[in-house]
Amino acid sequence: MKILARNWSPARHHAKTAMPTRMHTPDRMPSPPRIDPAGRWHWLLALGLALAGWLAWPAAAQQPQLNLPRVQLQAGMHLINAQVANTHQQRAIGLMWRRDMAPNEGMLFVFEQPQRQCFWMQNTYLPLTAAFIEDDGTIVNLADMQPLTTDSHCSAKPVRFVLEMHQGWFAKRGIQAGDRLRGDVFTPR
Repeated sequence: MKILARNWSPARHHAKTAMPTRMHTPDRMPSPPRIDPAGRWHWLLALGLALAGWLAWPAAAQQPQLNLPRVQLQAGMHLINAQVANTHQQRAIGLMWRRDMAPNEGMLFVFEQPQRQCFWMQNTYLPLTAAFIEDDGTIVNLADMQPLTTDSHCSAKPVRFVLEMHQGWFAKRGIQAGDRLRGDVFTPR
């Protein structure tokens, strides 16, 4: 319950709280904000550069990654020449836009921390098999992936490495989950 002051009256209260009314007349119209012409020019330049970069990005992004660092891996007696994708941008592009790849060539994706890794094949023209690999080189699981699809193919447990090879490369060589790959990137047990 609110207690009112002793000398309170509705008229006096209304007079104190009433909002003043203002009418805009043609001679009292508010003026629009002024824009500095030099400031407008800089803003338009920044917008133009951003737009040009945005329009050029798809063309640059549609180029396959062919010049990434390489590492040699070994699966039993079989040698693998793998490009190494170890930055976020390199991993995001992966083998997209590639139309061909040598028989023993692949791409090794290296992540900072072991976690459940999931891959898809958007903009990827080659059918691939992904090997999800533990830090010591042990293959956790393999997943065959079809070109130009957005189906998710995930590791069965957290891993830091994923090796993409031509589809069927591992099966043709009898390499399966539980087998170990060797290479300088893997830590020995």
